[in-house]
Amino acid sequence: MLERDLIRDLINVIDSYAENGGDKLAYHYGNQTNTYMDLKHYSDALAKHIDQMQLPKDSPIMVFGGKDFAMIATFIAVVKSGHAYIPVDIDSPTERLTLINEIAKPAAVIAVEALPVDLGGLPVISKKELAAIFSERISYQVTHAVSGNQTFYIIFTSGTTGVPKGVEISYNNLMSFVKWLVGNDFHLPAQLQMLQQPAYSFDLSVMSLYPTLFKGGTLHVLSKKITDNFLVLFTTLPTLPINVWVSTPSFVNICLLEPTFDAKHYPSLNYFLFCGEELTVRTAKMLKKKFPKAHVFNTYGPTEATVAMTQIEITDEILEEFDRLPIGYVKDGMHARIIDDQGNPVSDGTQGELEIYGTSVSKGYLNNPEKTSQAFLTHNGQPAYKTGDVATMRQDGLLRYYGRKDFQVKINGYRVELEDVAILVSKGKYVKQCVVVPKYNAQHQVSMLIAYIVPNKNRFNNELDLTAAIKSDLKASMMSYMIPQKIVYRKSLPLSNNGKVDIKSVISEVNLR
Repeated sequence: MLERDLIRDLINVIDSYAENGGDKLAYHYGNQTNTYMDLKHYSDALAKHIDQMQLPKDSPIMVFGGKDFAMIATFIAVVKSGHAYIPVDIDSPTERLTLINEIAKPAAVIAVEALPVDLGGLPVISKKELAAIFSERISYQVTHAVSGNQTFYIIFTSGTTGVPKGVEISYNNLMSFVKWLVGNDFHLPAQLQMLQQPAYSFDLSVMSLYPTLFKGGTLHVLSKKITDNFLVLFTTLPTLPINVWVSTPSFVNICLLEPTFDAKHYPSLNYFLFCGEELTVRTAKMLKKKFPKAHVFNTYGPTEATVAMTQIEITDEILEEFDRLPIGYVKDGMHARIIDDQGNPVSDGTQGELEIYGTSVSKGYLNNPEKTSQAFLTHNGQPAYKTGDVATMRQDGLLRYYGRKDFQVKINGYRVELEDVAILVSKGKYVKQCVVVPKYNAQHQVSMLIAYIVPNKNRFNNELDLTAAIKSDLKASMMSYMIPQKIVYRKSLPLSNNGKVDIKSVISEVNLR
């Protein structure tokens, strides 16, 4: 049955669960539940409405909102109508929303939640209009859904000079990932009950979203309000009948602080999938102690390679063998090699930059040929991507990760380019000059971002008040995870021999032990 399903179209498979008993539960969010029949009705009605708008062929559509069921119904509708969707989270600053609009040039915006800014004459389906459309019951034939190498979704990541980059993921990219996740490398339960924790604008959300819908399972969704309130979080989590956990290691670290987060209180939870940042030996050992029979998987992959492309199950033997956990073996259809600064392959076990190529690699950055040409290339006739990650590859193909080649880091699972943050901080009226650096913990993870600032003359009596003012201004221009947690003030910043700010020396100063 599985092999036959894998060659079928994703949308047809999802719709089939409505046709074969539409009361099957697809989505559980707060006190609301929605079925596969709801998903089909909502997405059919919206897809027909989008068709009637006669938007330019293949043009993307922005979807703005949070975690409501209407978000995924909208995603499916957009794809049914032959367009790619761009998920933009409700917590995004208005400046980011405006930038994404300028870069992506979407044909329309679907406001699952009210837009905080006018996007200048762009067709908008409002929250009220969307509710009216979803209430319709119409007959819709899916004849021109996104397929093949057409773009399925576009995730905007951080980008240099403060400008985000839109990673285009095709239908073929996505299906290569979905087939892998529900296949023999993971052996997930037949009836998926998956945790859905990250925002839909974060590509880790795809790890739970489409594999679950493809298999006819149920997504159990946490809002940011729940995850930000530990009391509510630990009251909510035990009520969810999840059997597969998907999150960053940072999120499970929070949960491991709760004494009742264990196999006794979560009897169905037997699979943990981690991505987005480094899984440490310490976290894996704590988790296996609390869930001794669970399967714990470490995965790795940049957004440009469709969520993840390597995996390894973290067994007791792996924990004994490695002091820093490997990121695993590449999936079918993908390949990896380690290269030096000149682009030449290096020998087994030698550190170098990880270059990947194959079926999961994105076609590039939306409307950004310069950045696309810098990061994407062709190798052995297949699309390739230079990750910027330092890694080694054992003779048997096992990959190990050793951090970033450049000044891009991950904090709480989010990819952040330090230059981006520094540029945005430097725009503040109280800042004359700035550099932003990471502070690492003993597990090689970024524990915080620290801004070194040369301040402008100001009216504040102390540094505490100045810091509060700078951080208040930053809330309007960047996501909360990008805002430096600590600010250090200096009369000047160190310079390298070429006259540029010596960021490496600042990083060394911050991380001296």
